[in-house]
Amino acid sequence: MNDSTWGAPQGAGYWGTPEMRAAPAGPAHDVHGAQQTRPMPNVPDVPDAGRDAQSRDDRDREAAHVSGPLFRDEKPQEPMSTPLPPPPQKKRAGRDLRAAIGVGLGLGAVIGVSLFIVKAAFIGVIVAAVVVGLWELTSRLQERKGIKAPLVPLAVGGAAMVVAGYARGPEGAWIAMALTALAVLVWRMTEPPDGYLKDVTAGVFAAFYVPFLATFVALMLTADDGSWRVLTFLILTVVSDTGAYAVGWRFGTHKLAPRISPGKTREGLFGAVAFAMVAGALCMEFLIDDGAWWQGLLLGLAVAASATLGDLGESMIKRDLGIKDMGTLLPGHGGIMDRLDSLLPTAPVVWLLLVLFVGSG
Repeated sequence: MNDSTWGAPQGAGYWGTPEMRAAPAGPAHDVHGAQQTRPMPNVPDVPDAGRDAQSRDDRDREAAHVSGPLFRDEKPQEPMSTPLPPPPQKKRAGRDLRAAIGVGLGLGAVIGVSLFIVKAAFIGVIVAAVVVGLWELTSRLQERKGIKAPLVPLAVGGAAMVVAGYARGPEGAWIAMALTALAVLVWRMTEPPDGYLKDVTAGVFAAFYVPFLATFVALMLTADDGSWRVLTFLILTVVSDTGAYAVGWRFGTHKLAPRISPGKTREGLFGAVAFAMVAGALCMEFLIDDGAWWQGLLLGLAVAASATLGDLGESMIKRDLGIKDMGTLLPGHGGIMDRLDSLLPTAPVVWLLLVLFVGSG
């Protein structure tokens, strides 16, 4: 290795040609030193070293703005997180099931004791339900629509209808119904004429809807096996409602009448029909004298249809009134009318079919 390989020292005794001694020493003009350095990339010539340092500082600041804070006291921005969708909720019943079951068992006990021990006591149960139902209906009409259907003639006439139907049959029920309508017309005359027509119309409707339809339960009771006929009527209606609720809650996806009752589904209707037909076949075979299982199938089908229509009918009334329940007397159920909605229109259907199948005796 010779001296030319490393280059000459940059001291006072620098030797070389006059041209070389005239050029300032430095890396760019030191020929021997240039041979020992690596080639640098071509970059723009920046005459001001301070500006170059400032440019690097600006780049550092931009990088810090993108990647993180420049100073320690600056808090980094937390990345935005997409909110997770809420977990699917299980279907819940719309009412307090414990209270509903408890009240249902209590009502069943009262009905069973009065039905099979003293028939007259069961007539009293019907009358009490009719009077309370009329009070709930007329109260809601006045509160929500300003309709004053006279309660006193309705309550007296309704009780008379049930008793007359049990004592005198269908003729007695029709006579009591006519007298009740007349009493409503006369009673309302004691007040100013404003709203007379709508008040008496609502009164006659209430007399037909609650006590007159309930009278068919008393008509069933007049037969020799009347207690079993009434029990069959109650079992089929309750089973139909239970089947509709259970199947609709578990499998219901297709709405039956969304404008009237959004909670009811076609699957629930099929459940009501299936449950009621099976229960009807069993009841006609084992509870009704001279009954046949195939008659029970038809009876169950008719009960499922009438109970569903009755439920939809009262839902239509409550939707027009803008209420959810007719009352609050029965915890977990609402009011008396909320339990009579399926029973009232089903009573004449069961009475008629039982008369056709096994007679009125």
